[in-house]
Amino acid sequence: MGVIFLGVLFHFIGGFASGSFYIPYKKVKGWHWESYWIVGGLFSWLIIPPLAAYLTVPGFADIIRETDTTTLGLTFLFGVLWGIGGLTYGLGVRYLGVSLGSSIILGLCMVFGALIPSIYYDFNPKAGKDTFSMMTSSTWGLIVLAGLVLCIIAIIICGKAGVMKEKELKTTATDPHGTVVKTEYKFGLGMAVSIISGVLSACFNFGLEAGKPMAETANSIWKAANPGDGEFLFQNNVTYVVLLWGGLTTNFIWCMVLNARNKTFGDYTNKKTPLARNYLFAALAGTTWFLQFFFYGMGESKLGNGPSSWILHMAFIILVANMWGIVLREWSGVKKQTKMTIAIGIFTIILSVLVVGYGNNKHQEMLDRQNTEAPAVSEQNPNPNN
Repeated sequence: MGVIFLGVLFHFIGGFASGSFYIPYKKVKGWHWESYWIVGGLFSWLIIPPLAAYLTVPGFADIIRETDTTTLGLTFLFGVLWGIGGLTYGLGVRYLGVSLGSSIILGLCMVFGALIPSIYYDFNPKAGKDTFSMMTSSTWGLIVLAGLVLCIIAIIICGKAGVMKEKELKTTATDPHGTVVKTEYKFGLGMAVSIISGVLSACFNFGLEAGKPMAETANSIWKAANPGDGEFLFQNNVTYVVLLWGGLTTNFIWCMVLNARNKTFGDYTNKKTPLARNYLFAALAGTTWFLQFFFYGMGESKLGNGPSSWILHMAFIILVANMWGIVLREWSGVKKQTKMTIAIGIFTIILSVLVVGYGNNKHQEMLDRQNTEAPAVSEQNPNPNN
């Protein structure tokens, strides 16, 4: 149970970082979105990941250097696709509204990120990987899937509450991070863009799977040096270096296009703005963003990179983002029914986390039983084929 608790706790800290990272950006003054986004992104995707890997994974550069080009290429590609998913998020909320667009994108990201890898391993089995058929045929798997369904229901409820709030307040729409969003309702186009965004946003989890050989190498080196100490908490930090190069590529190109189109290259040296303050808070936001996956990797090392880790990660992000909305009084002035709706949504998210955690605990108990029974079988019959 202690392992499960630590895994859930690490995912909560990661979700808190993701749900909170945009707050420092609110302190940036006089810069356009593309300018402060890429400055923060340089810390998120280029500076902090290798620094974290250097501090936690001995010889991380050698691990990357010795990894085959196919693994590196796939990991980088999924990073690029994930970056596109993040950028098209804005179009989804523009054409469907913040609440409906966010609900569809986050829901699809959760479902695809949680289930596609396990379905893939049904067709390409790999030792230690949970398949979708294993989940549907086991008690622990059905519990985890129930938690996934609960979280999707919670997203729908929170989206409904958001639609109610937008209609009641009739103010300029803002995304979950508080950024003003231009809305232009076009249902068909909005649905198409939101589906693309939701699917591609899930590519981060696919990238973790593609780059798993790097994490496994880091894990095996650490376990050889620390026998009996369990799994290496920071094994994914080496994978992030390559995966986030892909995200940087997408975001850098787009931000440079916007800088050129909007003639905002001057933001970076505009002495009429508090430059030192802007760089500081953009760097803080970028660093906080990376911490979500730093702690995700720690949680994943406890729970495994199956559906549970992705579900918990997404659930905590949604939970924290909505809690910040309440703390920042974004729900003040709405009707009691609207407040009750968002409260039910938040409660359902918490319930889904508890259900997924319980399912993971049942899974761990099953693995523990298998590990204790295996030696006994081996002693009775050293050759199982006889």
